[in-house]
Amino acid sequence: MNKTTTVSEQLQNNQTASGNVAPTDAVLRAMLLNKYFYEPEDFHVLKDVSFEIKRGEFVSIIGKSGCGKSTLLYLLSTMDTDYTGQIFVNDVLLSGKTQNELARFRNEHIGFVFQFHFLLPEFSALKNVMLPAQKLGIYSKSECEDRAYEKLKWLDMHHFATKLSSKLSGGQQQRVAIARALVNDPTIIMGDEPTGNLDSTNTKIVFDILKDLARTKNQTIIAVTHDNEFAVNTDRIIEMKDGEIIRQ
Repeated sequence: MNKTTTVSEQLQNNQTASGNVAPTDAVLRAMLLNKYFYEPEDFHVLKDVSFEIKRGEFVSIIGKSGCGKSTLLYLLSTMDTDYTGQIFVNDVLLSGKTQNELARFRNEHIGFVFQFHFLLPEFSALKNVMLPAQKLGIYSKSECEDRAYEKLKWLDMHHFATKLSSKLSGGQQQRVAIARALVNDPTIIMGDEPTGNLDSTNTKIVFDILKDLARTKNQTIIAVTHDNEFAVNTDRIIEMKDGEIIRQ
């Protein structure tokens, strides 16, 4: 009779002695993720969630409100560490690392694009894009500026480099936010409803930018979205229901 493998054994079997997984072609691996909320009452929001994402994939996560998709994204982003299971990025185990270690890893390897751009209104487009590079602390000011300008140029926003972000249109602001996400050449871009505040024209522009980044720059992108048209045009859909993956 075959022995039944427990959850802890499954996790241990996927680790090496160093605490990392054996090298794979997956840039991100989520293994048996479970997450609970305890207020106002106990709620099992993520239930044994496991999947892999390969380098250069453009993946959308969909599902009805409350299914756990945004919660999952925040776990993957390392901003929420109150869970069980394991998350690996570039074969590095992130689960269990300190907040300082995660902050450093996040700034270097993960770029964020949110529904709202979160640009500093008193800063120019260029200075907004420079901020993550300056925070990383490995580039000079001129190098940060050069990197930021390069990313703005990729997105055809370099003509607005010196313009205050508050003076840009909504679509332009989101393109600057994408440039900011790219400035440290992250392993993964994570988007939480990245086109949720945009009209149909700017939604298409932003989607085409993300698609092109995946295709021409081999950029890995994970986006939570309610937009079915957005989702069906990505490389792969992960669909969630009641805290579980029902399609991937």
